[in-house]
Amino acid sequence: MSTSQSPPARMDGRAWGALLVLCGAIFLEGIDVAMLNVALPAIRADLGLSTGMLSGVVSAYVLGYGGFMLLGGRAADLLGRRRMFLFWLSVFLVFSGLGGFATEGWMLLVARFVTGVSAAFMTPAGLSLITTGFAAGPQRDRALLIYAGTAAGGFSLGLVAGGLLAAAGWRWVFFAPVALALVILLAAIPLIKDTGVPDRPGKGAAGFDAAGAVTITGAMLLLVYGVVRLEDPGHGPGVTLAVFAAGLALLAAFIATERRAPAPLVRLGILRRAALVRANTGAVLLAGAFFGFQFLATLYLQELRGWSTVETGLALLFLGIDAVLAPTLTPRLVQRFGYVRVIFTGFLLAVAGYALFLPVGPDTVYAAMLPTLFLIGLSFALAYGPITIAATDGVEEREQGLAGGLLNTAFQFGAAFGISAATAVQVAALGADRTAAAGFDSIRMALLVPAVAAVLGAAVIGSGLRARRTTPAAVTETPAAAETTGATR
Repeated sequence: MSTSQSPPARMDGRAWGALLVLCGAIFLEGIDVAMLNVALPAIRADLGLSTGMLSGVVSAYVLGYGGFMLLGGRAADLLGRRRMFLFWLSVFLVFSGLGGFATEGWMLLVARFVTGVSAAFMTPAGLSLITTGFAAGPQRDRALLIYAGTAAGGFSLGLVAGGLLAAAGWRWVFFAPVALALVILLAAIPLIKDTGVPDRPGKGAAGFDAAGAVTITGAMLLLVYGVVRLEDPGHGPGVTLAVFAAGLALLAAFIATERRAPAPLVRLGILRRAALVRANTGAVLLAGAFFGFQFLATLYLQELRGWSTVETGLALLFLGIDAVLAPTLTPRLVQRFGYVRVIFTGFLLAVAGYALFLPVGPDTVYAAMLPTLFLIGLSFALAYGPITIAATDGVEEREQGLAGGLLNTAFQFGAAFGISAATAVQVAALGADRTAAAGFDSIRMALLVPAVAAVLGAAVIGSGLRARRTTPAAVTETPAAAETTGATR
């Protein structure tokens, strides 16, 4: 746990190099997703894709990412973090490039699905390399905050880069990540070292929980697919409910399997940590609110206001302020006030930001949008990185990959749910009315989704503050350590 009162230990050149490589990988993941989102209209126009196929290109990545994340996190613990990181970074590189050569919709679907799967293995491996490779305390907290800020910055910059690249040709949206991934891979080979011996609890069949891997992957695939289906009410509620029911049934089977397995894929006892559960719930709500808002803001600016992709990307770039504040301001605040208070403040700022955007209309000037963009960027800077600390703090080294997998699953599931819920509300509010006034009304109604998610997030994290007040902490602990102690006893 981050309980040290000593000053932050200095990182040597190799440590900084490894951190830059790992940050580069999460930046790659963020920029890859964002660039594709703004290039979708150009892809549709060139390949003649239907709306369903175009949505499937996005959903395929989400399915691969969300469906395999927990398995990817545990695979890093069992098979070696460096090995998983390098191998799946290579797969990411190859299939991103193949997507750029696609001439049919199904080729893009396959490329994006495999790219999502590779990210599901690469991302928790990279996070666990940080949580096990940097000393617990201020050094690890700073590394995590830099890492989180880089991830958010990648998405924000990707909105602009995607618009520029799509203007030159949508295939560059796929080829540009290939070049970046190649640079990261070549730097990672000498700089990244394994952090600890892989956790291999047994030999042969008992050493790997195959039944657990199959059931949890199937459950996550179905649950994420069910969430994606919410975007289009025309898919049929009966089938969507059946998909959710099947996913929950597989999740129940997974839990039963893990209770009996001699070497479980996921040790269920890790979920008894109240701080970890709160952090992951907060991650779902934070991502749901942020990505739901980003989707609605893009729809509002491009389809209702007629802004170009480049103009929209530049307008939303202000959200990327967290890339600057996360590694600079947030560590000082965490050190002084503890991460629970900082996360809680971030959610309160998000509530204010989303509320300010609710009255948008056809004549709202950009200056009136800036307070919302600033507050949301600031809120993300305060909440995203500290949630990463809260979700991994105090977890045994042999389960850091699992903790990273849980957290990234929460973020990915939250993002998918936020976009789908916002889309479903907007479509339902719009109905058959296609007038401009109805369009603005439907956007305002859908904007309640991120606002409500932020309120719920503040309530969840606020319960951690109450837990801390009711549990006395040792007088020698720092504020961050005290709230960790109070939250997990």
